[in-house]
Amino acid sequence: MKIKKPKAKKIISFFKKLPRALAEKAFLVFLLLFFFGLIIGSIIFYKYNVLTKKVATQATKEQIKFNSQDYQEVLNIWQNQENLFNQADAKEYPNPFE
Repeated sequence: MKIKKPKAKKIISFFKKLPRALAEKAFLVFLLLFFFGLIIGSIIFYKYNVLTKKVATQATKEQIKFNSQDYQEVLNIWQNQENLFNQADAKEYPNPFE
């Protein structure tokens, strides 16, 4: 059983005739693209809006506990960084252009 190879000239002629064929059936092409856009838009809306609301409502059922020890550690780190930043401002650097 032989498999026929498509000829390049037929493919090129098909793509040359395609815009004219689409223009002759412009209303049908418009409807097809419009419904295609609606379907894609509704899928994206469902994925990023409806599904995220379902996930968000399920995630809020757990009670959040505040850990003051971790909070104090974070505050200490921030204070250390602020002190280092302030020390860098007080240091005087020599002028390289003199």
